[in-house]
Amino acid sequence: MSSNARACCRAIPFLLLFFTVLFSTGNLHAEFRWNLPPWMPQPVVPADNPMSEAKADLGRRLFYDKKLSVNGKMACATCHRQARAFTDGRVTARGTTGENHVRNTPSLGNVAYLSVLTWAQPKLSRLEKQLLAPLLGTEPVEMGMAGREQDIVEHLKSDPVYRLMFHAAFGDSKAISLENMAKALASFQRSLITANSAYDRSDLTLAAKRGGELFFSERLNCFHCHPAPFFTDSVAHTGLGFKEIAFHNTGLYNLDGKGAYPAGNTGLHMHTGRLEDMGRFRTPSLRNVAVTAPYMHDGSMQSLAEVIDFYAAGGRGPGRTNPQKSFFVAGFKLTSIEKSDLIAFLTSLTDEAFLVNPRFSDPFANPSK
Repeated sequence: MSSNARACCRAIPFLLLFFTVLFSTGNLHAEFRWNLPPWMPQPVVPADNPMSEAKADLGRRLFYDKKLSVNGKMACATCHRQARAFTDGRVTARGTTGENHVRNTPSLGNVAYLSVLTWAQPKLSRLEKQLLAPLLGTEPVEMGMAGREQDIVEHLKSDPVYRLMFHAAFGDSKAISLENMAKALASFQRSLITANSAYDRSDLTLAAKRGGELFFSERLNCFHCHPAPFFTDSVAHTGLGFKEIAFHNTGLYNLDGKGAYPAGNTGLHMHTGRLEDMGRFRTPSLRNVAVTAPYMHDGSMQSLAEVIDFYAAGGRGPGRTNPQKSFFVAGFKLTSIEKSDLIAFLTSLTDEAFLVNPRFSDPFANPSK
C-alpha cells in the first residue's frame, strides 16, 4: 500500500467522526433519547446541564481518555469497565500512581437515579461536582491532575476532535473548559441506563422465581434495603417528591466491642462525627451484581455465596453484635437449594446488553462507533 493510501485509511475514522459531529450540531437542543422501558421514570437532570446526544458522546470520549491522568495511564474507564457493569474487579480501587484506595469501586449503572453518589459522602449528589474528586483529589490520588487544570484544558483545545465535539455539544467554539468537561462527563454517566435484565423481561427460570420469592420475603428482609426496581434505597427520579437517602451498618466490623470500624473507613461517621453513623454506608444497587464482585464497601467478600452466608449469619464475627448494626440484618436460615435459588435470582438482575452496548463502549478502540 502506498503512503498516500495509508494516510487516507488513517483519515477515514476522523472524517466519519467529523461528519457525525457536524450533523449533530444542528440537534444541539434535541430531546435526548433515554430509551427507557414504560415502567422506568426519567432521571432528574439539572436545569443548567440539559441532556443532548452530542454532550453524551463527548462525555463518552472523555470517560475513556487516559490523557486526562497525570501519567497517561488511567481514564475514568480504568476503574469503571463496561464488561463489569462499570466496576473494576479489584478489592479496592487503585490510582494512576499505584496508590491503593480503601473503597471498592461502585457500579455506574443507573447512576443517574442515585441520590448519593459515593459510599458515604451525604452531600455529594451532583455528577458535575463528583468528577472533581477523582480528577483533582490528592487523598487518595486517582487521576492525579491536582494543580494541572490548565494542562487539561490545553490538551482538549489542541485536539481537533475535541474542538469539534465541544462545539457540537455546547454550540460555541470557545466552549472548552473544565466546567463543560464536567457537564459532558455527567451527561454520559446519566446515559448509563440498565433495565433489560431477565428480571425486567419477566424471563426467569424456576430457580430464579423461587429465589425472588425469598428475596422479597420478610424472612430474609433483602428488599427492605434493596427495593425494586432500582434495588437500592437511595434514589431520586422525576415524579418522586423527595430524595430517598439511606445508609446502613451491616455488621461487618466491631473492632473494640463498641461498634468501631477500621480507622479512615468508618462510613457516614467520617462526615458527621456521630457515633450512631459509625459503619453506615450507602446501599449499593444489586443490578448486575453477579458481575461486580468483589463486594462490600471494602471489597472484603469475593462471591455472592459469601455475601449470602454473611447476611444469614447476621453479620461477620464480632460485627454480629455491633450496637449500630441495622435492624434488618438479623440473620436467617437457608437450605442449600434455597441459597442456590437466591443466587439464581440475583444473577437474573444482569443486563447482558448493557455490558456490551456500543453506545457506552471505548471510542478509542472503536473510532467509527
